[in-house]
Amino acid sequence: MPAVEIRPGIYWIGVNDRTTDLFEGLWPIAQAGVSYNAYLVKGEQTALIDLAKSFKTDEFLDQVAQVVDLADLDYVVVNHVEPDHTGILGTLRRIAPQATVLSSPKGLEMLASFYHIDQNVRAVADGETLDLGGPELRFLSTPFVHWPETIMTYETSHKVLFSCDGFGGYGALQGAIFDDQYDDLAFYEQEALRYYVNIVAVFSRPVIKAIDKLEGLPVEVIAPSHGLVWRRNPARIVELYRQWAGCAGAEAGLGVTLLYGSMYGNSEAMMNAVAQGISRAGLPVEIFDVARIHASYVLPALWTQQGVVVGAPTYEGGLFPPMVHLLDVVGRKRIFHRRAAYFGSYGWSGGARREFARLAEGLKWEVLDSMEFPGSPTLQTLKEGEEFGTRFAAALKA
Repeated sequence: MPAVEIRPGIYWIGVNDRTTDLFEGLWPIAQAGVSYNAYLVKGEQTALIDLAKSFKTDEFLDQVAQVVDLADLDYVVVNHVEPDHTGILGTLRRIAPQATVLSSPKGLEMLASFYHIDQNVRAVADGETLDLGGPELRFLSTPFVHWPETIMTYETSHKVLFSCDGFGGYGALQGAIFDDQYDDLAFYEQEALRYYVNIVAVFSRPVIKAIDKLEGLPVEVIAPSHGLVWRRNPARIVELYRQWAGCAGAEAGLGVTLLYGSMYGNSEAMMNAVAQGISRAGLPVEIFDVARIHASYVLPALWTQQGVVVGAPTYEGGLFPPMVHLLDVVGRKRIFHRRAAYFGSYGWSGGARREFARLAEGLKWEVLDSMEFPGSPTLQTLKEGEEFGTRFAAALKA
């Protein structure tokens, strides 16, 4: 895509990534893709705000050259040192050594560690401004959104917030960069939620602090490092981030995430009965086979909904291993204080229920109900499973 003018003298310089399978080497993006957004602010002096991954160097530098000769670049603002934001920096430094690199004090330490760059760099303080001869940049400290060195940059005359990872999302841009150029934003909002839970959720308290810090700052455009540029309704993505950050406490919605695993179909048969009972009680339910669906897609439902039902068999005296793995990821993402229930089959002895109870205690989940059954479920057992689901849903609603 060519460079796009966001406001007079302010340009989107970005590249799409539709070839990387795993974001951060961990989270699947093969289907959705992701964009790496950077921005060029041009006055009497010129500043480039953020960069992109190294394998997009040629495409990125070609876009910059559409707007400004690299020999005329005065500043490079590093909001965040993570290599998907800075991978091009080494090459850019060789091409444009005259450009001063600006970052937070912690950011400069990390640039020295990652890229061994410590010359022609300068730390910027929280609230400090930089006059570019027309445009003015203000630097805002927003630590742990989502690394400790992170800042946001605000252009004061056109009220554009370059928000870095804050207010970002997965999803390659499909021919346009602005929110008002897409009739249906559901894809980008869902991918922003998945991005939030995968990448930012652990730092929900700093997210709330950053949003509170931005209160009173007139923002007409939110320009994140990934995903859409929000100009029609920038308040929308801020409100979504506030809502999602709130789910770290007691603000998760009324609904059920049903996690199941099954070796030979017995726990799966019971899962269908339990799901039927939950649905008949009038609660939404999202169902995930944990052995086949990556945690990246499961975490958003767990993050945003109060209820969790875990259905999995006993395996070698303990809980089905793919379920154990998922619950370990859940713990690492600090999805605490949910209300839960367990069901599962066993062969010659149980054990899964005991291990789940121990794991749930570590997650600070309140276990409301549980049931185990031997072998395959009978019609009577399936009826009990349906009642189990209805009972759990009623307890949540109460």
